[in-house]
Amino acid sequence: MFTKVHIINQWIIDNGQLTIINCKRVCNIVITNMWHAGFVAFVFVLLMMSCEKSDVYTMDPRTNFETLWKIIDEHYCFFEYKQVDWNDIYQKYDVLLSDTMNQYALFDLLGNMLAELKDGHTNLISSFNVARYWSWYEDYPSSFNSEVHQSYLGTDYRIAGGVRYLRLSNNQIGYMYYGSFSSGVGENNLDYIFEYFKECHGLIIDVRENGGGSLTNSDRIASRFLEEKITVGYIRHKTGPGHNDFSELYPIELSPSKRIRWLRPVVVLTNRHSYSATNDFVNKIKMIPHVIVMGDRTGGGSGLPFNSDLPNGWIVRFSASPILDANKQDTEHGIDPDIKVALTTDDLLKGKDTLIEEAIKLLNEQSRK
Repeated sequence: MFTKVHIINQWIIDNGQLTIINCKRVCNIVITNMWHAGFVAFVFVLLMMSCEKSDVYTMDPRTNFETLWKIIDEHYCFFEYKQVDWNDIYQKYDVLLSDTMNQYALFDLLGNMLAELKDGHTNLISSFNVARYWSWYEDYPSSFNSEVHQSYLGTDYRIAGGVRYLRLSNNQIGYMYYGSFSSGVGENNLDYIFEYFKECHGLIIDVRENGGGSLTNSDRIASRFLEEKITVGYIRHKTGPGHNDFSELYPIELSPSKRIRWLRPVVVLTNRHSYSATNDFVNKIKMIPHVIVMGDRTGGGSGLPFNSDLPNGWIVRFSASPILDANKQDTEHGIDPDIKVALTTDDLLKGKDTLIEEAIKLLNEQSRK
């Protein structure tokens, strides 16, 4: 039997809106894939006929340890890809468990166990702390300096939704900084942005330090650069408790926007903190011929996260459904840029952003061809 998961939230993405429905029952999971209007909607359907009441609340360390280990064992999606032996991880942490340990010691132990997955989408959440794995960007140069970046923006930039934008290089190059895909950007926002850039011969989209957010925003922006519908990737979901029990691959397609589109040269700037929905955006836009990705490898994060709870009320979040690129390859560990550029010490001392300067140089060179 596919062990039932104590589901905290049902996520529904519909017409660009993310709805979270609280659920306090134990149910089997069925994932329905719907592809329409240029975005993908994943509906976690709760089979109420198989629902049972929630487990009895308990702070018992052993019960919570076993529950967490089993949830991850049956529902985490990257064991084979990351070559993680979850049984070995069990043995490693089982000997550290004590029936008398307090909640703080238990939290640290369970958090350390989850960190073995090396997954930025995997967290343990309590009322007093959030266990997280952030080495996917903390162990690398950031290629971003907020003070230097602010010197490029100045104080006279425009704001449309979550996007800050202005014209650079004698008004010849448009520049958009999008710091979070959780910050809304509507169709009208994008129309005004591209109208403002109508005299520019090139465009820079800067998604450095963007840790992700809504896939709807990723689709909405990427569709503005397409000339025809393309397959941008594939998704699959778990169908059983085995580590390789997956559904067939379902294609993810993206269609051109029916609004103002940009078909001139584009440079997208990335760094290791470009994660999750930003990784998804880079995967899509990198396929477009007039787009060049510049900077560092993205942080990855290609598994759709799902939440479940433990008997003591803590929440565990984990990657449950892997999204692959158009070549059916995982991008969990990031996407390489077309042109690798790092922020240099010399440029920092001069108050220059190496990536922005190189992007401007490249776009100006392309305009002269």
